[in-house]
Amino acid sequence: MAYKISDECISCGACAAECPVSAISEGDGKYEINPDTCIECGACAETCPVGAPAQA
Repeated sequence: MAYKISDECISCGACAAECPVSAISEGDGKYEINPDTCIECGACAETCPVGAPAQA
């Protein structure tokens, strides 16, 4: 199941920079993960300073 970014997101962009398939983009107030592109590698979760990305 693809990762999803919670409301804990502080819009720092760290997750987007680490995503190997560019599935993360800046949304309305927080970053969002495209579930069709996400390969569930966990790179976003590992780099996020607030733990916002998690498997949905």
